[in-house]
Parts: sequence; structure tokens; C-alpha cells
Amino acid sequence: MIRPLAPLLALVYPARCPFCGRVLERWEDGMCDTCQRVLPWVEPGEAQREVDGCVRCLAPLWYRDGVREGVRRYKFQHGRGHSRLFGALMAQCLARDWAEPADLVTWVPLSRKRLRARGYDQAELLARRVGEVTGLPAVPTLEKRRHTRVQSRLGTEGARQANVAGAYACLPGVELSGKRVVLVDDVATSGATLAQCAACLRAAGAARVVALTLARAK
Repeated sequence: MIRPLAPLLALVYPARCPFCGRVLERWEDGMCDTCQRVLPWVEPGEAQREVDGCVRCLAPLWYRDGVREGVRRYKFQHGRGHSRLFGALMAQCLARDWAEPADLVTWVPLSRKRLRARGYDQAELLARRVGEVTGLPAVPTLEKRRHTRVQSRLGTEGARQANVAGAYACLPGVELSGKRVVLVDDVATSGATLAQCAACLRAAGAARVVALTLARAK
């Protein structure tokens, strides 16, 4: 019943590339051919950075140019549907750059205040899509105990670390003994948030934590 309506829906609500805003010929394309060619893709072996508590920090894209705009659309312009493409790109990166098995996918949660304002948790949607593509269970393990300032608006690494210190904890009853965990967020900048969450996961028994984001800053 839905398929015959697809051409009409495409006329009324045309699919757009999340990175540049161009209208796509098909909803299934996900992104335009131009962005596929020119976006700042992270090359194999480059997708590493040091994050305390994580054995690796992986990302398919560098956080600049159209990628920055795509993240902004996703988070602040009701672009939750972009999680399907973004999560698939992240899953491909994980398969390419991390050969070891994992047991589950989890995510860096929003505060309750920000979740109410946005209406969805962008990292959760990404994690669930990564789980869908990889076959790994997407499991909530963390909570944000207090609201914090937006990390990207803080100028120094020290300020970002102080902003998130003690802000995260594992949910009651979470037991991760021996588990190999993929920790998902949208962007890795200083790594302070990922490090805080990784510390919580390790304290709950996680054997290894691999951070996976859509994009990372250099």
C-alpha cells in the first residue's frame, strides 16, 4: 500500500543530501554523488586517536566542511532520519578498521533536559543503526546525571574535561564483566566525553571499549 505512494511523497517531501542539502533522485541514495566524492573521508589507519579508556577511537569522516553541516542538520534541524545513513557509514568503518569481535553497542546519552528539547537522542539512533547493520545488540548502559554545557562551545581541553567530570554513570544493574563494548557518539573532539563514559563502562567490568563516532576533529 505504501510503495505506490513513494513517487508522490518524493515530490512533496524530496529526500535531500544531509551534507549539502541537494535534492536526491531517490530516497535510498542517502547522499549525493558529489559529497560521496569530496567529503573528507578518513583513510584506513587514520581513524585513530588517543582517548583514555578506549583501545581505539574510530570514525569514517573528519569533522569539517560539509560534515560539520551534516551533523548540525542531524542534531538541530529535526534530521533524525539521517541516522540511517550516518549509522551505516559508522558500521562500515567499524568493520574496516576493527577486526576483533565485539559483544554489544552502547551510546553516550543526552541529559534529560536536552532530550526533552531535541525530542530524540542522536547517539542512541546512531548506535541502534550500527547494531542493525552489524548484528550487535544495542544496549543502554549509561545515564547522564546532570546537565552540562555544550562541549563544542568550550575553548580548552581542560574546560571540556571539567565540564563532563562526574556527569555520567552506568545505569543501575548494568554488568559488563568481560564484555567488549562499542561506545557510540556523534562527534569526537577532545575525547573528554568518551573518556568519561569509557571509565564508567570499565568500572562496570568491560574488558575493552572501542569508541565509534560519525566524525572526529584532528
